[in-house]
Amino acid sequence: MNAPRRLPSIPAYDLPQEGDLPPSRAGWTLEADRAALLVHDMQAYFVDAFTPDASPISSVIDSIAQISWAARARGIPVFHTAQHGDQERRDRGLQADLWGPGMRHVPAQQAIIGPLSPESGDFVLTKHRYSAFQRSNLETLMRARGRDQIVICGVYAHIGCMLTAAEAFQRDIQPFFVADAVGDFSRDWHDAALAQVADCSGVVLSTRQVLEVLQ
Repeated sequence: MNAPRRLPSIPAYDLPQEGDLPPSRAGWTLEADRAALLVHDMQAYFVDAFTPDASPISSVIDSIAQISWAARARGIPVFHTAQHGDQERRDRGLQADLWGPGMRHVPAQQAIIGPLSPESGDFVLTKHRYSAFQRSNLETLMRARGRDQIVICGVYAHIGCMLTAAEAFQRDIQPFFVADAVGDFSRDWHDAALAQVADCSGVVLSTRQVLEVLQ
């Protein structure tokens, strides 16, 4: 059997600009009173794979911070996903076959990074699988607050972010994927995730377009 894949060391790359975004098949319009925000897996373990203080991660962090601030100001629920470190093999499941044991149960790896730390009133969901909806009460918490749209940002675009968008679609929740507020292993993977979401499950927007609605 092949050895489990580890997180790569991610070189710097330029984020897509608004003019680069693929056209979305869905014609949905983001509405502040229907939306929830998901900050996906912005834990030190995942963020530290990027080249520090460089694009894309520096810009992604700044964009997520702006969107989070605007969401809270509008009373939009903000959800964070966070994996637990030192998972037992039965809890980690098949992810262990692909990615090894994962993060350790130490703040240096498990903590959500300081600039995006959850604030009072935010929800922190324990992450079990790629999709944020798996083995969580994300949908229940959204429905109880009358929310049927989800704004997705975070890492990694072609894995958890994209599969969360796909599952939201299958639960009749409209996903909005923020192209310059997600990061990935490379620009190629990043662009592939945007194309897949735009074609099959959601609406791809820029940070500017999201902030226009939330502000």
